[in-house]
Amino acid sequence: MNKARIMYNMTVEEIRQGLKETQTVILPVGVVEQHGYHLPLGTDTHHAVELARLASEQTGCFVLPPMNYSFSGGALPGTINLPPQLYSLVLMEVCHSLVEQGFKNIVFLLGHGGTEFLQASQDAAENFQRLNPRMEGVTVSIIKWWLLSEAYSHAHEESDFHAGKYETSLMLHWHPELVKLDRARLDKPHIMAMMAKDPDAFIAKTQAVDSEFIVPKMTQHSEIEIGVMGNYAGASAELGKRIADEITVNVVAMIRQLQALE
Repeated sequence: MNKARIMYNMTVEEIRQGLKETQTVILPVGVVEQHGYHLPLGTDTHHAVELARLASEQTGCFVLPPMNYSFSGGALPGTINLPPQLYSLVLMEVCHSLVEQGFKNIVFLLGHGGTEFLQASQDAAENFQRLNPRMEGVTVSIIKWWLLSEAYSHAHEESDFHAGKYETSLMLHWHPELVKLDRARLDKPHIMAMMAKDPDAFIAKTQAVDSEFIVPKMTQHSEIEIGVMGNYAGASAELGKRIADEITVNVVAMIRQLQALE
């Protein structure tokens, strides 16, 4: 198999024939969010789409059109947030539709790693199965690609959480024409230091009254202007390819494991 099964470009007849060969499908999930001045808003979606395509080329599994809208939590221009609960419900409805058509193994390939986003993805996978207890022979899996590359594992050691060297390298590999390193900037040093300690520190919490019972109001820290958590210095297409290759090997292995259940 060297041609990916990209469902967006397939006909009903092609889907029907393909289902005779495999009932495994990947849903690439991204987000529309701030990635500094040098990377596009769709960076996370590009990661998920490209990795799903590579896996499909080797395994023949289906690839759904990507889910672009989810929850970022950011607030810079261009960022679009769905409530995490709505995002989770949409995932569940997609699963319902797929199972009704005969798909058995559904894989969420996550391109985004935000805390609330990850929890909502997990909720969708778990609740879909819990609310359909009589559903037999169906699996729902979640792939967090950043856990599948030895090269990428150094990102957290370097406090490179978002739009830094590693994500920029992947984009230089996938779509160099979309990377604008000549426009790259970082936020103020104290903001960068704050987010290096905790990637969720971009959230500012305020309370009208200091009480454990009052839920704080959460907004993006007002001093964040660019939205990079890390440093793009040292990014290269070569590093991006190495990361992509390592991830693909692991995703393919998992897909084949699922296909063995069919």
